[in-house]
Amino acid sequence: MRRGGEIRKARRGEREPGLVAQLRRPPGGRDARIMLLAQALDRAGTGVWAAACVLYFTFVIGLDAGQVGLLLGASGVAGIAGSPLAGHLADRFPVRSLLIGAHLLRLVALCLLLVVTDFALLLPVVAVTHLGDRAAKTLEMLFATRVAGDRRATYQALSRSSANAGYALGAGLAAIGLAVGTRGAYHVLILADALSFLVAAALVWRTREPRGHGLVTAPEPADGDATASRAPVAPAGPSPWRDRGYLRFVLLDIPMNLDDSILAIGIPLWLVSRTDAPHELIPAFLVVNTVLVVALQLRVTAKVRGPRPAAGAVALYGLTTLVCCALLAAAPGGGAWAASAALLAAAVLATAAELMRSVSSWELAVSLAPRRARASYLGVAGMAQSVQKSAGPLLLTGAVMAAGPAGWIALGAAVAGLSLVQRRAALRRLDALAAAPGPAPAAAAAA
Repeated sequence: MRRGGEIRKARRGEREPGLVAQLRRPPGGRDARIMLLAQALDRAGTGVWAAACVLYFTFVIGLDAGQVGLLLGASGVAGIAGSPLAGHLADRFPVRSLLIGAHLLRLVALCLLLVVTDFALLLPVVAVTHLGDRAAKTLEMLFATRVAGDRRATYQALSRSSANAGYALGAGLAAIGLAVGTRGAYHVLILADALSFLVAAALVWRTREPRGHGLVTAPEPADGDATASRAPVAPAGPSPWRDRGYLRFVLLDIPMNLDDSILAIGIPLWLVSRTDAPHELIPAFLVVNTVLVVALQLRVTAKVRGPRPAAGAVALYGLTTLVCCALLAAAPGGGAWAASAALLAAAVLATAAELMRSVSSWELAVSLAPRRARASYLGVAGMAQSVQKSAGPLLLTGAVMAAGPAGWIALGAAVAGLSLVQRRAALRRLDALAAAPGPAPAAAAAA
């Protein structure tokens, strides 16, 4: 009995500290703590603008619905280029300096919205804003892989928790300006978002650039090798655009990000168009998502450590998405109460899928990339989320919901099947990387 008690005590002692404790002492120490604060403030500003942008373009600028759709669609396409561009530059320049530049680029572009009202000029301005936004998100995670090292998954969980809290705070602040509804109030919201970029840039400036000058993870010198630590610039590595195995991973990762569009667009539109659930339920989906991500992201991450468990989480993501879609398909069949319960349960499952995706996607993106060229590889991997943000809404509104409940069943089954393909492909590539002797094995490129 005494031995069993000792084992239980040891297990309790091995538990991860809570969210607040880990935010105070995150993986990466001081620099990571500063970066997490910068991300939270950045996302608070983003939450302000995200809640106000459509209304601003409609009621202040005077654009019609078609122009607003074209503006946001074009900006989403421009954002796709942000991730690979950031990864390409991060192989050659310090990540810290690039991130400061991305924040300042967004600051300038957003301030231009205060004076630009012509639609033809708004297109490039909003496109640059989105390009800088996607570049900044990629650079933040590249920075994390350097300062957090093997504990990057824990840092990712802390990042998502603090970012979601910041985003919710920003959306709440935006509600005040939207209630006022004047042109001046909208301008104050824009300036608040711009201020968040300025403060984030100042905070990033206080961090220190890890050694390696552009490398995502500085090369570890072999025993007795005095030359390995002298490299001031990143060594030339393989190109992700020629790596078929990695491009296959990125392509399959696009549908593994559909939970974002399902939660933000699919569930609210399905509620309005096909169910008897009250429209007042829609804000609850964001509340459920934010609370669960902040409360559970760290716990989920603690259970999925390493690339092989991350590959298993991909399959679980597919199963969770399938059940979520099945609930959405069943929602129109009942009354208001039954539909509300089904939609809320679907929101919970979409959030659960998001929790698993946030762990598996980045962990596999890092682990499946050769060490010498991780920055450029991770830049390409970041395109999956950008492509989904552009194509996902069109897929849901133009095909899935148009087909009715059968469309949701087909979507869930497709994501579940592709998740199994992704899991198998990831495990095969991990085996190839482990077996090959070189830092960028040719065998892995085809795996």
